Amino acid sequence: MIKFLDLHKVNLPYQAAFQQKMQQLLDKGWFVLGDEVQAFEQQFARYTQSKYCIGVGNGLDAMVLIFKAYIELGLLQKGDEIIVPANTYIASILAVLQADLTPVLVEPDSATFNLNSNEIEAKITAKTKGILVVHLYGQLADMEAISKIGSQHNLLVIEDAAQAHGLPFLRSHARAFSFYPGKNLGALGDAGCITTDDSDLAKILFALRNYGSEQKYYNEYLGVNSRLDEIQAAFLNVKLPHLDKENAVRKSIAKRYLTEIQNPKIHLPKCADFEKHVFHLFVIRTANRTELQEFLKQNGIETLIHYPVPPHQQKALSAWQSLSFPITEAIHREVLSLPMSPVLTAAEVSHIIQTLNSY
Repeated sequence: MIKFLDLHKVNLPYQAAFQQKMQQLLDKGWFVLGDEVQAFEQQFARYTQSKYCIGVGNGLDAMVLIFKAYIELGLLQKGDEIIVPANTYIASILAVLQADLTPVLVEPDSATFNLNSNEIEAKITAKTKGILVVHLYGQLADMEAISKIGSQHNLLVIEDAAQAHGLPFLRSHARAFSFYPGKNLGALGDAGCITTDDSDLAKILFALRNYGSEQKYYNEYLGVNSRLDEIQAAFLNVKLPHLDKENAVRKSIAKRYLTEIQNPKIHLPKCADFEKHVFHLFVIRTANRTELQEFLKQNGIETLIHYPVPPHQQKALSAWQSLSFPITEAIHREVLSLPMSPVLTAAEVSHIIQTLNSY
């Protein structure tokens, strides 16, 4: 069976370095907000060409804390509207709700799966204060157009970059990253961070993640406990220097998929710019997803669905179930994610392509 993602193989080259880091941490005896977190924050800030990086517990917390920090700065108020893609993973919407803000769903571009900039302005009201952009599946959204809209309407532009490690030109007011193990840059557990060039925002974020405290036992804000773990930071420090090389492998696999899969029943993703896609996922569309997924399974190929149910149809958001988003709903009915990772072999990729072409 070709696994959808073989995390054992992905992390195998780093095991000796992980063990060395673990021993160093045990010898130091400092396990929270130590040298490894500081080193990762500095390295990831440089890597993303950002002035500040704030390590937090996970990607969801990263987004929630951004919104809460803007509330502390007085740039957002509870109840303000934030535009969000209708087809995003639910975490994007949960972050808005958990900050006591109001998500306003906007249809995506059916070709790229990303927020359709042409649909945004129709949803802007006097209460709209921000746009949460999601670079879904690892493809850069149309940031030039979205940033222009944000500037024209005096809106905050925040990026959910959970699937976007290594993308160029990530420029907005703030960016939230997840280092969940399956991400292009994955920890060995939950981890996340925020990057920004805004010193005022960063100052509050460093405090909010640590009980709202800038100085131990003195609390300026109603904060939370969401600190990047020292152990996970150590593992991320090992893996970060190899991210570009692994993304290059992903792109080479994607190029083969895009050029060699030739089956009218299978719709391949559209890349607005191939170099602005890091292929966290390679997502196809088909009218008979269940049939195709079973066919691939019978031929030894594991696939996943990202995502089977759109947010507005989730039980947790039952108040939204009367809403209609036809493009989003069609995407969620038809998408299927093929194996994509830096450890797929050429033979495995060939088998996947041949199997798809024979369907």
